[in-house]
Amino acid sequence: MSNSSFDIFVPGRVCLFGEHSDWAGAFRRFNPNILPGQVIITGTNQGIFARVRPLPDVFKLKSTLPDGTVQEQTIPMRQADLLAVAKEGGFFSYAAGVAYHLASFHKTGGLEIDNYKTTMPVKKGLSSSAAFCVLVARAFNLAYDLKMNVRGEMEAAYQGEILTPSRCGRMDQGCAYGQGPVMMTFDGDQMDAVPLNVAKPLHFLIADLKGQKDTVRILADLTKAYPEANNEQARQVHEYLGKINQQLVKKAVQLLKAGDAAELGKLMTEAQAEFDKHLMPACPTELTAPKLHAILQDAKVKELTYGGKGIGSQGDGCVQFVAKSMDARDKLTQYLTNEIKLDCFPLDILPAKTVRKAIIPAAGLGTRMFPATKAVKKELFPVVTPDGRCKPILQTIVEEAVEAGAEEIAIIVRPDDEKTIANFFAPVEPSYFARLPEWAQEECRHLETLGKKITFIRQTEQLGFGHAVYCARQWTDNEPVLLMLGDHLYKSNTEKNSATQLIEAFNQCGGHAIVSLYPAPGNMVHHYGTATGNWANPEHTIIKLTEFAEKPTLEYARAHLALDNFPPDQFLCVYGQYVLTPELFEILGRQIANNVRQKGEFQLTTALDELRATDGMYGYIVDGEHLDTGQPAEYLLSMNHFSQKNV
Repeated sequence: MSNSSFDIFVPGRVCLFGEHSDWAGAFRRFNPNILPGQVIITGTNQGIFARVRPLPDVFKLKSTLPDGTVQEQTIPMRQADLLAVAKEGGFFSYAAGVAYHLASFHKTGGLEIDNYKTTMPVKKGLSSSAAFCVLVARAFNLAYDLKMNVRGEMEAAYQGEILTPSRCGRMDQGCAYGQGPVMMTFDGDQMDAVPLNVAKPLHFLIADLKGQKDTVRILADLTKAYPEANNEQARQVHEYLGKINQQLVKKAVQLLKAGDAAELGKLMTEAQAEFDKHLMPACPTELTAPKLHAILQDAKVKELTYGGKGIGSQGDGCVQFVAKSMDARDKLTQYLTNEIKLDCFPLDILPAKTVRKAIIPAAGLGTRMFPATKAVKKELFPVVTPDGRCKPILQTIVEEAVEAGAEEIAIIVRPDDEKTIANFFAPVEPSYFARLPEWAQEECRHLETLGKKITFIRQTEQLGFGHAVYCARQWTDNEPVLLMLGDHLYKSNTEKNSATQLIEAFNQCGGHAIVSLYPAPGNMVHHYGTATGNWANPEHTIIKLTEFAEKPTLEYARAHLALDNFPPDQFLCVYGQYVLTPELFEILGRQIANNVRQKGEFQLTTALDELRATDGMYGYIVDGEHLDTGQPAEYLLSMNHFSQKNV
């Protein structure tokens, strides 16, 4: 059991296509002629925010709803008590159901969940109940290290929710996947989920119709058609939730991947028409949905959108639109809010992050900082941040990577150093934690959150920088990765940190590897890798590299590395951050296999220069400052400069 608290966000989920087919596909257990259900969901911009911490023997719950009202309940962490609350169907029945399920299969204690903010509407087809179920499953998973993956959290959430009077389908718990689109297939008791990437941003708007819908009635009426289609109405339901739905979902997957907003909107309009034709007659009291159809036919709405449809079980709950642009969405929001008096919620489906992993080598011996490095790893030397906090260098680098979007971080370490660094990001002893001031306790929680993103990779032999990077080859899993030196400080001159600037430049360069650069005087080039090339953008911030040299002499730099339109004896040196592509690891592997060394070590620069020659490579001049901490004099200057706030 962890002694720290955790901050968790779980979004709602929108069913873009395929509503009701998740439970229809479950009937394949009884009728194999039913086609598997297929849906496309996506997490919403809005959701549930909570802070959780373990407790010995009670399940303590507090939830703040969008209107500011607060619900609270404390339940003994006993299976009989949890099951009783789940069966009652009260406000916290879903949470109790999930807690009961987890307590039945895992050895857990209690938990406190403070859902301190909710930004999504409840009971409007956005799976607020499922989001809370996922929140509870994830909270227990983190607090008690249950080692559940996303699918495991979804299953726990589903099993907990069906203990309550709710009879949701498995689709609802797809909010566990976060805010990206996911295609889910339901075949009897089996469920498969495939995340989808979009090529271009898509801007949706969800509006609460402020009507009434009876989901239980809708499901009850549609269920009359299953498992066998014994009349024409039932055959129509089977036709839509089977063959027609699969055709719609297949086309929607293609349009989402292409980022084709116009055709996606048209497909939504088509899907709504097919839904009305085949399913509305099965439950006319709920699915006739006059408010929904009035909004879909509104002239102003049609002017600003490519199309739209109902959400969830349909009826007069919520409606979704594909806006023609962000500006059009803003205008639509104003219209629906001011004229129709609806509550609106933006939804953005964005291209996946191109760089989601970062590598930080921290396996050096730090001989230039000896004897201090005999006591403290050089990456753990302290610096004072501009906000007055004293942090080890490594923490500032990890924070920069996370701010730039890194979801996973690999730290390359010597085997003897792993425990020391891991302990820094681990929870502190409870009695010590209790004596810390509140701000320091918050810092402890922050460090533990960072630690959950970190994987330690051992470099058993110190064979050079290139070898250290190569140790992470399997962990990268053929993804592009951000590489940041473990003994440098990075200070941006803009609101975007240096790593963010570099990743954005990587995206502009078509996915080619890229290295960060900074202008340096000639008397410094013998300390750093130095590059030259041809300008690749009008702003003169990106170059296409033509040569890479490792710590050249000034004479060599003057002869080979000068750049057009640059001052005399000014050169572009490596800033200390890179975005590396899978091809770089192939080159490093060949060089290590063939024992290609420089000065007895496998150098990254050698591999980068080969990559430049074979696949092309770019350099980006960071709007920031590169501060070395690897030598005593530079460390002193860097500490002082790093602590100063930008003017």
